Amino acid sequence: MGDQARCTVRFGGPGSTQQSVGSAHLETETLAFRGGFRLAIPFKEISDISATDGWMTVTFPGGVASFELGARAPRWLKAITHPKPVIDKLGVKPGMRVALVDVDDDKFRALLGERAEVADGLPQDCDLIFLAVPGRAALAKLATLRHHLKPDGALWVLRPKGSPDLSEMEVLDAGRAVGLVDTKVVAFSAALTAEKFVIPVAQRPPIA
Repeated sequence: MGDQARCTVRFGGPGSTQQSVGSAHLETETLAFRGGFRLAIPFKEISDISATDGWMTVTFPGGVASFELGARAPRWLKAITHPKPVIDKLGVKPGMRVALVDVDDDKFRALLGERAEVADGLPQDCDLIFLAVPGRAALAKLATLRHHLKPDGALWVLRPKGSPDLSEMEVLDAGRAVGLVDTKVVAFSAALTAEKFVIPVAQRPPIA
């Protein structure tokens, strides 16, 4: 759930040229388009990219696609060619209190420790909580973890990519069932996807 734009796309592939108005999506690792035709272009497969006069053009093995993005064009180009580190995409900021639940990743813990306070156990008022969810049973922990978040904190659910034992919709439904709203998805690693949940603004106590 990255940036998205309603735009015109021109696409020239092997033996065909198409143009359509639709929705372009700048995702974590993929540039996608849904309109009269569909595209899903992994950043790693883009061999050339440019932005001129509001149009961003990308060349990839499937052909050449031009997106009429206006002022977004140079921003999207930068996001594709110079992506943020994962820790920035996860919203980890200096001074935050972070808790890890069932996350067995020493490298990630060390990376967090360079920027934030990694809590021992599960304290109250966490800015961020990361929960590893290898299967459906682990989703039961969401109800408890919600109460350990600061009102404006975030709970990240780390689920296996493409797992037959746990779908994206199951994770989203579980979060919504305990009163959370999903706001973002990030490619955490080659094997894991991170889904971000927050407490709805209407349910947060007023700022004193």
